[in-house]
Amino acid sequence: MRAIMVMFDSLNRRFLEPYGCSFTETPNFRRLAEKTACFDNFYAGSLPCMPARRDLQTGRYSFLHRSWGPMEPFDNSMPQILKEHGIFTRLVSDHGHYWETGGCTYHTMYSSWECKRGQEADPWALRSDDPEIPEHVPTMREFTHPEWWRNNWCNRELYRQRGKWPMDSVFDDGLEFLQLNAGKDNWFLQIETFSPHEPFDVEQDCDPDYTGPHFDWPPYAPVTETEEQVQHIRRRYAAVLSQCDRNLGRVLDFMDAHDMWKDTMLVVNTDHGFLLGEKDWWAKSVMPCYNELANTPFFLWDPQVPVRGERREALCQSIDIPVTLLDFFGIKAAPEMQGKSLRPVLMSDEKIRDYALFGFHGSFVNITDGRYLYMRASASVGNTPLYEYTLMPTHQDTMFGPKELEKMEICGPFSFTKGARLMKIPVPGRLANATFCNSFQYGNFLFDLREDPEQLKPLDDPALEAEMIQALLRMMELSDAPVEQYERLGLDRKTAYDGNLVLEERERRPGFDSFPITKEYQWEADARQIFIGMLSLVGEERVEEYFEAFREVMEKSKDKTVGRRHFETLAKRFYSEDESKNFYFINKLARVR
Repeated sequence: MRAIMVMFDSLNRRFLEPYGCSFTETPNFRRLAEKTACFDNFYAGSLPCMPARRDLQTGRYSFLHRSWGPMEPFDNSMPQILKEHGIFTRLVSDHGHYWETGGCTYHTMYSSWECKRGQEADPWALRSDDPEIPEHVPTMREFTHPEWWRNNWCNRELYRQRGKWPMDSVFDDGLEFLQLNAGKDNWFLQIETFSPHEPFDVEQDCDPDYTGPHFDWPPYAPVTETEEQVQHIRRRYAAVLSQCDRNLGRVLDFMDAHDMWKDTMLVVNTDHGFLLGEKDWWAKSVMPCYNELANTPFFLWDPQVPVRGERREALCQSIDIPVTLLDFFGIKAAPEMQGKSLRPVLMSDEKIRDYALFGFHGSFVNITDGRYLYMRASASVGNTPLYEYTLMPTHQDTMFGPKELEKMEICGPFSFTKGARLMKIPVPGRLANATFCNSFQYGNFLFDLREDPEQLKPLDDPALEAEMIQALLRMMELSDAPVEQYERLGLDRKTAYDGNLVLEERERRPGFDSFPITKEYQWEADARQIFIGMLSLVGEERVEEYFEAFREVMEKSKDKTVGRRHFETLAKRFYSEDESKNFYFINKLARVR
């Protein structure tokens, strides 16, 4: 028994030919779909990168309790379980987050691992002077630490000098493992590349007619760029995707040449998608978790259930992957795992779950049954209460600081922590989330994915919304969600919701018109959105201060109509210099082109 997982990062399924794209050429993904089952209703669980990988190892949702962080001492790890049962496991990846502070316990779960350097802001390059950076469209440089931007350009120069892109090195190593072990049994290989994650650095000019400044790293913000720049980014993404496709083909070629389809499972997946201008948004994290992010491509070949060239419609998730792999090797899933084996889906497209949860910690909590999708937003201005539950207090690339730990409590255990009590750490009120999105500013959404697959027309159906709320409550209970998550979302666990109660709840929910100060002025359209967005980031403890400062700005301007310019002034009082001078900051709150 052998298994291969080929994992890409930020793979938008709408750019793949098997999912109906005619803009790109992905012949090996087409070939893959002919050799495997292609899943149409496959969803992420926890987002973004490392939360998704925690789900992938543990087979359960992590986003209700924790943001970005490492594997925990009580976590079940699929590769660790395989290793304990005599299965040799290997990870080869250029996904640099595995080797950061907040990802440092993932790769050690494998029997062996290999790190390929040079992606994104990996602090890899040898040079000490600054690289030459071309004129560029304002991009992620405005959001990142200066060293991130510098590191990336140093890395580009270095891997070009060496003539080998990090992704290609990952697949080289994976194929070397296959060459050494093609005749052996009892192994699992995870070939995982950071591509096509941004920045979209390409081997050759993919857009010779483009006349604008350099642009390959879109910001996590609304689209404000020109249509030419939007199309340029999509062409660059497609070019990186072609490189992904070529490397995927190398794995398929090897499996063909060595007749591995008869006894080797193949999984091809991603952690989440990526918005490339759809709905006038770039990237991820700062907007509602639309299907471009959550509904991901997935392909599966199981020689024990040989299904080729067929589609599967059953609702499935990333948490099902580790359980499926364990099942393939004849190993029972750990009791704390929430995922299900995909074997029944392969056999007959059998339903294995009624609902799927997904989301970012501290943002919307989303639920779908495959037809309808409900996004539940924070009910409080400050997105509180919100806590991190952990025994490993780290962020992406730093440890929690002493100031963050001042109000830490010991709590628990939860049902899945195997008796271990946890640190309960409050998330600071000013930005009470780890994803730069306070969902309060958007409100709740309900979509019919069959009638409105682009999610452009939210439904107004109180009875259906009540049904989805009841399902959400059940799923949160099954996940042993922290009690304050219900409060943050404005939900009562003991209430039976119906359409009338949903309507009453809407009346009580704070909004733009519920603040008396909004009735004192005339408002430009985008100013209404900015007002609520900035209020949600200020936090409840500073609401009155925010209102006072707002009145001062308006009195000084002598304007009767509130516009974007007033918030540019106001931002300087409440936010850092980098935030307040950044025009993307205001655009993100306005959520308009």
